[in-house]
Amino acid sequence: MLALRLSRGSHPLVLLRRLLVATASAGVGFLLLCTLSYAMSGPHPSDPALQRLAWCLAPLAATVQFAVAVARTDPGTRSRQGLSAVGLGPVRMSALAAASTAVSCVLGSMVALLFFLHLRGDLSGTPFDGDAAELLAAGEPLPLGAVVLLLALVPVLGAGAAALALRPRRRRDGELPDDEPEHATGTPGGLPWGVALTAVGVAIEAYTGRGPDSTGGASGGVLAGWTLTAVGLATAGPGIVHVCGWVLQSLRPGAMRLLAGRALMDDARRIGRPLGIVCAVVSAFVAASALAGEHPQPFGPLTALGATLVVACTLATLLTSAVEARQARAGTRAGLLELGASVALLHATAMLRAVVLLVVFAPLTWAVAELAALPLRR
Repeated sequence: MLALRLSRGSHPLVLLRRLLVATASAGVGFLLLCTLSYAMSGPHPSDPALQRLAWCLAPLAATVQFAVAVARTDPGTRSRQGLSAVGLGPVRMSALAAASTAVSCVLGSMVALLFFLHLRGDLSGTPFDGDAAELLAAGEPLPLGAVVLLLALVPVLGAGAAALALRPRRRRDGELPDDEPEHATGTPGGLPWGVALTAVGVAIEAYTGRGPDSTGGASGGVLAGWTLTAVGLATAGPGIVHVCGWVLQSLRPGAMRLLAGRALMDDARRIGRPLGIVCAVVSAFVAASALAGEHPQPFGPLTALGATLVVACTLATLLTSAVEARQARAGTRAGLLELGASVALLHATAMLRAVVLLVVFAPLTWAVAELAALPLRR
C-alpha cells in the first residue's frame, strides 16, 4: 500500500519511467504468451518452441535491467537521514523499491494478458479478421498454470533484482548505514575477465555459425555466444570507463580534463555496465545487418518486437544510469559553482566525457561486430 501511495504522489518524470517499465513488461509478457501459443499449436521439429522461448531471454533480461535502473533513480525509495526512527531504514526502503518495481511489472503483465486474449478473440470478437487468432492458437484452451508462471517472470525477477541491487551494504564495523549505499570509487575489477568472456563469446558465435544454416539448428549456440559477449562487455565496461577517466586526467591536465577524468572514474560502476551492454546490443545488430540476406530469418513478425524491446530497454537503461550519475554529482556541482566555476565549464566537461566515451566505445562496438560477422560471411 505504501508503494502505491508513493507512486501516486511521485514526480511526473518518475511516473513516466515507471510507465516505461510497465510497457516493457507488457511487451515481454506478450512475447512469452505468444511462445506458449506457438507450443500449443503443435510440434515444430524445424523450429522448437523451447528455442523460441530461449530467444525471449534477451528481452526479458533487458527489461529487468531497465527496471533495476529505474528503481535506483526513484527518489521515493531512497534512504534518508532520520527515516530509520519511523521504521523506514535501509532494509525497509530496499523492500519498498522492490515492491514498487513489482507493481509496475505486474501492471504491464496484466496489459499483456488482456491484449493477448483480445487478439485470440477470448474477450470480444476477433480483430484483424481472425488472422491473429490463428497465429495464437485460438482453438486451444490456455493452461492457467503456464500463463501465470510466464507472466510472473518479469515481476518476480525485476523485484528480486531491484532488492538485490539496492540492498544496504554493511560498513566495516558491521553497522548498516542510514543513507543509501555508496559506490566504491577505486579501480573496478573485472576488465581481464570481461575481455576473456567477450573473446570466448565471439569464438562460440563464429564456431556455431559455420554450419549451412547458422540461424536454424545452431541458433542456440549463437544465442549462447552472444550472451557471453554481452556479459563480457558488461563486466569490462566499468574498467574501460575507469581507464578512460585515468588517461583523460593524466599528463598535466587542465581544469576541464581533471574534472571530466575524475567524474568518469567516479561514475565507472554506474554507467560502465549499461555502456557495455549497449555496445553488445549494437554490435549484434550491426553484425545481423551485415549478414542480412545470407541466411533465412528464423522467426516471424514477433522478431521486430523482441528486437525493439532489447534496443529500447538498453538505451533507456543507459539514459537512466546517466540520470543517476547526475544526481550523485549534484553536491559536487553545487560546490564547484560556489567556488566560482562557470556553468559553461561544467557543460564543456560533460561534453568532453561524452565525446571520450563515444570515441572509445564506438570502435569497440564495430570491432566486436566485425569479429562476430567475419566467419559467417561466404
